Amino acid sequence: MENLINGLKTNRSFAVSSLLVLALLALAAAAPVLSPYDPVEATMQNAYMEPSAEHIFGTDKLGRDVFSRILYGARYSLSGVLLLVAVIFLVGTSLGIISGYYGGKVDTVIMRISDMMISFPGMILAIAIAGILGGSLVNAVIALTIVSWTKYARLARSMVLKIKKRDFVEAAVVNGGKPTHILWKHIVPNILPLMVITAAADIGAMMMELAGLSFLGFGSQPPAPEWGLMLNEGRQQLQTAPWLMVFPGLAIFLTVVVFNLWGDSLRDVLDPRQED
Repeated sequence: MENLINGLKTNRSFAVSSLLVLALLALAAAAPVLSPYDPVEATMQNAYMEPSAEHIFGTDKLGRDVFSRILYGARYSLSGVLLLVAVIFLVGTSLGIISGYYGGKVDTVIMRISDMMISFPGMILAIAIAGILGGSLVNAVIALTIVSWTKYARLARSMVLKIKKRDFVEAAVVNGGKPTHILWKHIVPNILPLMVITAAADIGAMMMELAGLSFLGFGSQPPAPEWGLMLNEGRQQLQTAPWLMVFPGLAIFLTVVVFNLWGDSLRDVLDPRQED
């Protein structure tokens, strides 16, 4: 926490990107207040209206205001991707720590499962799993978690194996420290910064994958105002009503850029290998 506070004071890119992230989260939280129309209420007489003063981003085939749907879509997309990254982080990091610290059969089982998951193309496997579970945002999160945890598990395991050999950990073992105490006091604090950096850097990529599943029909389902689903709904009218894809696509693009910049600047602040 102290590093983050110092980073906000000394690292301009981290401060600016953090403000942009907070602005995105604030827009998502304030969607009910900022949205001029109901995002799911159909008004057929207003179908396919071009961007204007009344509907600044136009309307879709059901006459729903695209601007309102994008604002509400920030809630679906951001909550979905943050939940996804949090679950992947917890599952992958926990399994990696257990595998690296206890070793033996536990390590063999976890790593062989990891090898098996890596052998499949990630997105194709996620589509297959989401198809079996059924289309929904929660099922899309589950599918992407199943195919993405291996990266965190392998990274955490490799770091634990290195830290286990350090003098302070061996001293704790010699002094009779319990495994849980050693994990929480010596190992987890040393691997946590890099794991957090990895999770932050993956937010943009995970948003693209989650939007991709929704675009293909395996994520959020109509009438949810989710950005990937909005792209899918607007693709057939790309030539006649391009705003249906331009504005949701722009929302995804800007959000991914903001989180990528934030992840890069967070690495500069937290990475213990960085030199002043």
